[in-house]
Amino acid sequence: MTWKAKVKPLAGGLTPRAVLEKFVAMQMLDVHLPTTAGRDLVLTRHTEPDADLRLLLAHMKLNLPAQPRRRYGYLAPNPLSQPCRRSEDL
Repeated sequence: MTWKAKVKPLAGGLTPRAVLEKFVAMQMLDVHLPTTAGRDLVLTRHTEPDADLRLLLAHMKLNLPAQPRRRYGYLAPNPLSQPCRRSEDL
């Protein structure tokens, strides 16, 4: 089944390109929060769809996955966890 054939009965009046352009508003991002232990807490999140996209998702019988679980790890040295040097210490 082609995208055009799938979209036609479910997204009445929208072209396949217009449907794809609605999905462009969805974003996925990683939020890195430093901890005092020098590790990063990584939260991978997707944006919540607006009303139009929620309606389109419902008509197409598509469900967004739940927000992913948080991850801990040593991703990179965290400059915020390092003590700051004062000019008199140099």
